[in-house]
Amino acid sequence: MGRPLLFFLVGLAVVGAAIFGAFYSNLGSHPHLTGSILKVRTLADGSGAIVFVDFRVTNTAAIPFVVASVQISMETADDEVAKAVPLSKSDVEKIAKTYKLLGPKYNDVLGVKDKIPPIEVTDRMAAGRFNFSPKYLDARKTLRLTIEEVDGVVSEIVEKSAAP
Repeated sequence: MGRPLLFFLVGLAVVGAAIFGAFYSNLGSHPHLTGSILKVRTLADGSGAIVFVDFRVTNTAAIPFVVASVQISMETADDEVAKAVPLSKSDVEKIAKTYKLLGPKYNDVLGVKDKIPPIEVTDRMAAGRFNFSPKYLDARKTLRLTIEEVDGVVSEIVEKSAAP
């Protein structure tokens, strides 16, 4: 009775090792971004607020991350979630040149069909317009950047708590 049990356990260990090896070898084939928000700049714009978000991302996969969409959202002090209307690359260029209070455009805007190479760290920016005054942005709990890949993979970069 001891020998069949030993063969069963050895067989189980071999099968388990094979399954682990298969999963481990495929880790690099799943696109995913990790990162952090470096700086958030805001500017009043009529009844709304323009926001520039500078961030650093790392593509942890062995394949390029191809961007399908970039969305900026924030959690207000009242626990409501508000989404910004994304600004195009050309709009960001015009705004950065016109409104010097926002400061210079440090990084390229991350847009649709942009590729983040495999195993690479890169600095980018996103921009949007919220339909409320900047005072709500200043009192926010957190800001969230959601980047979707063309195959549907969603990566989120969350600002460390903004509220004092």
